Amino acid sequence: MRPDAVVVGSGPNGLVAAVMLARAGRRVLLLEAAERFGGGLRSGELTLPGRVHDLGATVMAMALASPAFRSLELKGVEFAHPAVVAAHPLDDRPAVLVHRDPRRTAEGLGRDAGAWLATVGATARAGFPLVELLLKPLGPWGTGPSRPGWVGPRVLAQAVRFGLAGVLPATTFARRAFRTVEGRALIAGMAAHSMLDLRSPISAGYGLLLASLAHLVGWPLVRGGSQVLADALVAELRSLGGEAVTGHRVRRLAELDAPTVVLDVSPRQLLTMAEWPAGYRRRLQRFRYGPGVFKVDWALDGPVPWRDPAVAGAGTVHLGGTLEEIALSEAEMAAGRHSPRPYVLLVQPYAADPTRGGHTLWAYCHVPNGSPVDMTDAIETQIERYAPGFRDRVLARHTMGPADLEALNPNLVGGDIGGGLAGLVQFVRRPVWSPAPWRTPLPGVFLCSASTPPGASVHGMGGWQAARLALRD
Repeated sequence: MRPDAVVVGSGPNGLVAAVMLARAGRRVLLLEAAERFGGGLRSGELTLPGRVHDLGATVMAMALASPAFRSLELKGVEFAHPAVVAAHPLDDRPAVLVHRDPRRTAEGLGRDAGAWLATVGATARAGFPLVELLLKPLGPWGTGPSRPGWVGPRVLAQAVRFGLAGVLPATTFARRAFRTVEGRALIAGMAAHSMLDLRSPISAGYGLLLASLAHLVGWPLVRGGSQVLADALVAELRSLGGEAVTGHRVRRLAELDAPTVVLDVSPRQLLTMAEWPAGYRRRLQRFRYGPGVFKVDWALDGPVPWRDPAVAGAGTVHLGGTLEEIALSEAEMAAGRHSPRPYVLLVQPYAADPTRGGHTLWAYCHVPNGSPVDMTDAIETQIERYAPGFRDRVLARHTMGPADLEALNPNLVGGDIGGGLAGLVQFVRRPVWSPAPWRTPLPGVFLCSASTPPGASVHGMGGWQAARLALRD
């Protein structure tokens, strides 16, 4: 039977779009080129038999905060929270810890306690209405309190307050708002998730939002691996009568026969799938990809031997030292160079989820897009800096550079896990300037990948927006 809608690509955005269309009564066919569903939500045995590693996303703060995922109310997915949300080790002083409780976090910042509560704490207190507004930069927002998504004066005031700080470069914001080494370093570690030069506008906004989610919803992991979340979405689609197929690569739109097509693909792939109007093609060609990452997964014979034992309870660890060190590392990367002391984002899943077959660990650092350089030694040196004897715990390791990541998932162009540069211009021009960039010039064809607003992370909002437009049309 001819489907009403075909969704190409089973990353979180494609999966959300497929489920939303199916819940609206459409006959949906989901096609995935890989042998497993999930895109950035896949898990596998990368090092030793029985050790479960997440190939992409592990920490799921956005999945709990996103209106798209909250509306799905999936069954069979359990989120595991570490005792400590995140840790930021420093040389010759205790690590800075982020707890679910903002006041407990502030207490660890000494003189900067008030600054944390006035900035990150205030964003967290604004709650889901502000997060929803930030995740829907182009609407829909509704027109009154009886309308879903309505934005009232209070939320608008909170958004303005957030925007005044968030539009700043992270380096500027950190130095204006915080006085201590600890406070400034903590903001730098948060903002560096953006993969931007921390001297760039809006890099502070990424750090503020991410830090506030630690208090609002936490930074949990999916018990059993991120694949569990992808599989639950596929199961939901099938329960609604949808069909899901792996190992089916779509190269041209002409291969598909459906009135609605939703594409969870990169602009580079989109360009090859049809003959687009000249203006739209030129705009897609101008889309800029961001830095890549170099990722290492380890199987360990025990927990990481952190110099500060408090770090052992953290699900996420930011390695890179002070604000100045992290800013220099990210500036080097943005200039096309490889820092000898890179900012390293590390996740120790065993701190929250003991079901993954032992002590598994992963970390990555940012590198220039498409970089062929092996950063294993640089990453492990940064870990050893704060956890002497770490290498002695390694039983096996698995590395993926930008080329490996792109081969695993073509959406990761040059190893860019963010779906495109996340700077000020491309915050809403994703991938083109438009009040509805999820809609393409071809009738019934929509784009929903992380290259559409609001960008990267497991929030499903690109799929939510594309499905909403498809249903409206």
